[in-house]
Amino acid sequence: MTDLTLGVLAFVALLGLMIFRTPVAFAMLVVGYFGMALQGGFRTAGAVLVTETYSSVTNYSLIVVPMFVLLGNVASAAGFSRGLYDAAYAWVGRFRGGLASASVLGCAAFSAVSGSSVATAVTIGKVALPEMRRLGYADGLSTGSIAAGGTLGFLIPPSTGFVLYAILTEESIGRLFMAGILPGLLMTALFMAAVWLTVLRKPEAGRPGDPMAFSDRLRILSAALPLIAVMVLSIGGIYAGVFTPVEASAIGAGLVILIALATGALTLKTFTGAVLETVQTSAMLYMIVIGANVLNPLLAVTKLPVAFSDLLTVLGFGPYGTLLLILMCYVVLGMFLDGLAMLVITLPIFFPIVLQQGFDPIWFGVVAVIVIEMGMITPPVGLNVFVIRSVARDVPMATIFKGVAPFLLAMILCLLLIICFPQIALLLPNSMFG
Repeated sequence: MTDLTLGVLAFVALLGLMIFRTPVAFAMLVVGYFGMALQGGFRTAGAVLVTETYSSVTNYSLIVVPMFVLLGNVASAAGFSRGLYDAAYAWVGRFRGGLASASVLGCAAFSAVSGSSVATAVTIGKVALPEMRRLGYADGLSTGSIAAGGTLGFLIPPSTGFVLYAILTEESIGRLFMAGILPGLLMTALFMAAVWLTVLRKPEAGRPGDPMAFSDRLRILSAALPLIAVMVLSIGGIYAGVFTPVEASAIGAGLVILIALATGALTLKTFTGAVLETVQTSAMLYMIVIGANVLNPLLAVTKLPVAFSDLLTVLGFGPYGTLLLILMCYVVLGMFLDGLAMLVITLPIFFPIVLQQGFDPIWFGVVAVIVIEMGMITPPVGLNVFVIRSVARDVPMATIFKGVAPFLLAMILCLLLIICFPQIALLLPNSMFG
């Protein structure tokens, strides 16, 4: 068996395990270990396993993961998500479809705290769905806006997707965080435009919320200001070069805990639950990184990425034709795999090709994350759709998928704009780092 044949078989085995819902970390560990054993013997495979495990768990940059996860979990446990949603509702709720727009804004704000798509969708969904139902919102609009809004957790920093991308490609976490800000704001605006167009076509889908006095809007906004200040301090501090992403994550988590304790919003029980959930999530992400680092040497030895790159060169698609093919692969994989799984199994193959075609690696990280976000709301898997279905159990899956369709179009438009105008993603990181 040639090295290239082994690489192809390993990749096919990995996809097969993933499609049948095998945990991504376990799938990569099994394929990487036994593939290396077939290629160089079990002693070599064992050495790779030990070396890569040690290097992964001692990677200083990975500390950003548990810190930002803890920040989001404490904010959720303390009920701060309610304050973010209430502040958004106070300012846009009085417009037609305003509660759906407030849900999108609430998702965007909470994304800047949690960095998780699923956590954002669940947290805001529990707060916003009852309100929209109270005002008679169409099920498709109410569930679709939250399912789509939740995907912002994968794009707006601190995104776990960007952290994983940075570690797997050895790019700067700080640059990726900065690159996600303007695209995240653009997508938020496009989602709100999708809400507006939906209610313009079908006014009964989302009637206006209750009007609110200006003083009341200021009062509600002031209640959310401490958490907003933490978000601005964390991300703004990275941009200003005051501290690194790891330091920003630790400062943000510490401040949120102090605010929650000072306001009495956090008890020992809820804090313990937040810490335990942080440990579970962080352990899962660490295992994914270890699995990827065990698999990558196998792919490198078998020269599968080089062979795939040579094939694309022979076919003569050109840079943007190659990019289109890669994005189509992500769309297809998104129908069966979750976002983190797609990143870890495709980057070893796609990333060298992207560099060879002359694309900016930071820009491609944003593009890849947006396409992966699309997979979170497309059938048959649509992870965020299943998450919202668990909150709104009486809403059929077909209704939710139909409800996310306008937002999916908004994501496609956002993707096209970033491809045509790369500076949308590159302006902030280039101005920060040069």
